[in-house]
Amino acid sequence: MANLADLISQLDKLSVDLRTCADNTKSSDVPQDSGEKLEQLIIKLQGIKGDVGGAQAVFVQEYQSLLADSLASFVALSNEIGGEVQEQVAIFKKAFDAQGKFIVVASESKPPSQAVLMKLLQPTSEAISGVQEFREKRRTSAVFNHLSALSETIPALGWVTIEPKPGPFVKEMSDAGQFYSNRVLKDFKDKDVKHVNWVKALLKLFKDLHAYVLKYHTTGLVWNKQGKEAQASDVPAAAAPAAPAGGAPPPPPPPPADLHAQSSAPAPAAGGDERNALFAELNKGSDITKGLKKVTSDMQTHKNPNLRQGPKPFGAPKPFKATSVSKPTPASAPVAAKAKKEPKLALVDKKWMVEHFDNNPAVEVNVTHMKQSVYVFKCSNSVIQVKGKVNSVILDNCKKVGLVMESAVSAVDIINSQSVKLQTDGAMVYLSANSLNTEFVTAKSSEMNILVPQADGEFKRFAVPEQFRTSWDGKKLQTECAEVVG
Repeated sequence: MANLADLISQLDKLSVDLRTCADNTKSSDVPQDSGEKLEQLIIKLQGIKGDVGGAQAVFVQEYQSLLADSLASFVALSNEIGGEVQEQVAIFKKAFDAQGKFIVVASESKPPSQAVLMKLLQPTSEAISGVQEFREKRRTSAVFNHLSALSETIPALGWVTIEPKPGPFVKEMSDAGQFYSNRVLKDFKDKDVKHVNWVKALLKLFKDLHAYVLKYHTTGLVWNKQGKEAQASDVPAAAAPAAPAGGAPPPPPPPPADLHAQSSAPAPAAGGDERNALFAELNKGSDITKGLKKVTSDMQTHKNPNLRQGPKPFGAPKPFKATSVSKPTPASAPVAAKAKKEPKLALVDKKWMVEHFDNNPAVEVNVTHMKQSVYVFKCSNSVIQVKGKVNSVILDNCKKVGLVMESAVSAVDIINSQSVKLQTDGAMVYLSANSLNTEFVTAKSSEMNILVPQADGEFKRFAVPEQFRTSWDGKKLQTECAEVVG
């Protein structure tokens, strides 16, 4: 038994060493298929270890450790806060648990077809949607920032569908929720330390998930190419909602015993009568035409011109006639020019569509929620005024357009545009630990604040000076801040 345990330990160490080697090897130094061969060798070693010791793959065990450590600590802190946070985290935990079962299937199975893969991912997907829907139904909640932090970060579990680099995707989704987690820190840093610890546990959970994906699934989710065929039933479906306390309604009564007989009995007789009548008409021979109505001259269109002036129900459709090119005329040339599109201002899902405005100095977009974004497309000689706090703004293919806005959560992008002017009142810039050497060039700035991260994970706000004092010293102008900053 000692030798068997030693063999399992050596196989485990060898697979980890190979994984490290695969991660650290540059693609330019080795043949193109070396990475895939290393992945296959690692899978074989993990399979041998499972056959010898009856244990699961290493990346399965590590994910289970993640659930038992980081996730369990976060759930415990959420239960201490209680209320809606506890309810949403219960759904949040179901998503991680469902992904754990999915990873077990991946360690035992070959890569499945797209249809089977979607079935396997359905429990995880439903739990993710549950977390997001929970937030959407409670926008007036006192802990809305908590709910939003979870709703924005939970899509990180979609890394299992990302190739070839799922690690950066996890990091991106984790950063997406940091706006709301920073709000939680700001609101509770001097009130309740439980909420501060809650944010730190949330950040640690996704930091550990990011490290896990980078270590074991560097180029995508690892499947067992020597395993069994994956089945949609390998991952249990999400539990159905509980039945009402009153119990299920009784089944409907059975139909009358003679219902089928009553509906079908007359059919043969009716069918027989119709056939008999048909044969009787055919047996008339030439006399069958005696029942037809005679068409007189006044009823014929080629003899009565008045009939040709009426409606023509069987004529060609107008669009077809309009596009006919059988008789081109000089007037048909301008038709080839593109018609000017109508201006459009509409909210589609969570995106305001502002399109084809020309020479309009007062295009106003009233944003009602910070999750909404604005997309401005092919506008010219116009001014777009965005009122309210907006998630992001994109100007695409615009010319001589002015953009006036109050506040944006993420970014303002200007793409393929000319002569664009941007004006905003107030700006808050969050710096990360890796961007502290950033330089800011400002002119005519107002209410601009820069938030710098501190050692305890919180942010300290510094205001950019707005007023300056300038004097002449006899040789040149001297300019200094006219206000206290710090």
